[in-house]
Amino acid sequence: MLPDAGEVRMLTVVMHTSSPAEQTQGRGLVTVDVPLGPAVVPRLLPMVAAALGDGPAVLPLPRNEAGRDALLAELRPSEPVPDGTAFVVPTSGSTGRPKGVELPASSVRAGADATHERIGGPGRWLLAVPATHIAGLMVLARSVVAGTEPVALDLTGGFDPESFAAASMRLFTSRRRRYTALVPRQLGAVLDEGGAALDALGGYDAVLVGGGAATGELVDRARAAGVTVVTTYGMTETCGGCVYDGHPLDGVRVDVTDGRVRLRGPMLASGYRLRPDLDDVFAGGWFTTADLGHLDGLGRLVVTGRVDDVAVTGGENVPLAAVDLAVAGHPGVHEALSVARPDERWGQRIVTAVVPADPDQPPPLESVRSHVRREAPVAYAPKELIVVEALPHLPGGKPDRLALADQLGLADRHGPDPKAAR
Repeated sequence: MLPDAGEVRMLTVVMHTSSPAEQTQGRGLVTVDVPLGPAVVPRLLPMVAAALGDGPAVLPLPRNEAGRDALLAELRPSEPVPDGTAFVVPTSGSTGRPKGVELPASSVRAGADATHERIGGPGRWLLAVPATHIAGLMVLARSVVAGTEPVALDLTGGFDPESFAAASMRLFTSRRRRYTALVPRQLGAVLDEGGAALDALGGYDAVLVGGGAATGELVDRARAAGVTVVTTYGMTETCGGCVYDGHPLDGVRVDVTDGRVRLRGPMLASGYRLRPDLDDVFAGGWFTTADLGHLDGLGRLVVTGRVDDVAVTGGENVPLAAVDLAVAGHPGVHEALSVARPDERWGQRIVTAVVPADPDQPPPLESVRSHVRREAPVAYAPKELIVVEALPHLPGGKPDRLALADQLGLADRHGPDPKAAR
């Protein structure tokens, strides 16, 4: 009998790992430049499969992104990782200093199995988000666990609804169940486009939506259009989403202590690479998130904000302090302070208040955005600029982000919305 069109075809790859002497102390770690086009599947899928077995762990790297050298210096890929580690996934904290989340193969498999259990069983996936982040990696991992080969959307020029429709048609030739994972702005783009793109989206058995807050209006629009949307909450440290539509996946426990969300389950990370100083967030088998929330009357998790200052925009974690620094480097800016405003497409959009160097000639938004894009990742560029005479400051002299949020009418939402991942 002919194999399923979605069956995994394993490729032979050459990988450079640590020396045999190093491997006696742990597992090798291989870096891989992750394409944004369809080449990501033949390049990365065999490495993911190997990492979930006895092969070296994988450290995915974006191509041509600012901060790459600092990332490599921080994560030191020439040094081995703990035994059993499958992925080391870069992520940033509120200071912008890169961290590497170490995810054991057992955790990745547990996350994949729990997702399939919740959404109706293994199937074939469309990779529509970058595989440098946990959302994309988990699409590949779920494919390996399911024994299927994903179809990758070409993201080289950004997300395009027509390309999404065409890629979906290639996926739909399989007899397996059909899944994809999107961020809110992608979902919004397909809904706005309508036509073939929306028809394709309605053909999926489940569309996981995370990577940022999906507004109730956006989700309602999608469901009214016949799209099987599943909202997800999680992060890199939990192998992506581990709470679906407000309810934890099988094996996951959710706790809210002093207003702060904590998570426990078999898909937790083992820690941060070479950062034992951060082990406290994993104390007692619980991961203490940076999110604030509560459980509603039906036991659903409701995330209301964050205790740090990281925006989640378009699926990217953006440290607001790093945005401040980048904007303040513009020659027309004397001082800058950023907040996050809820946005239907992006989850949040970054709003930056600036004190201009010359009050009579404030810098235009596009000039500031171009400057930031030259100095930092694209997601750091603010989407809205507000010129002020002075920024609010704390008694110690530091800029007061909360006071600025209050001035802009965002006192209850000054930080990002629920941080989600697929």
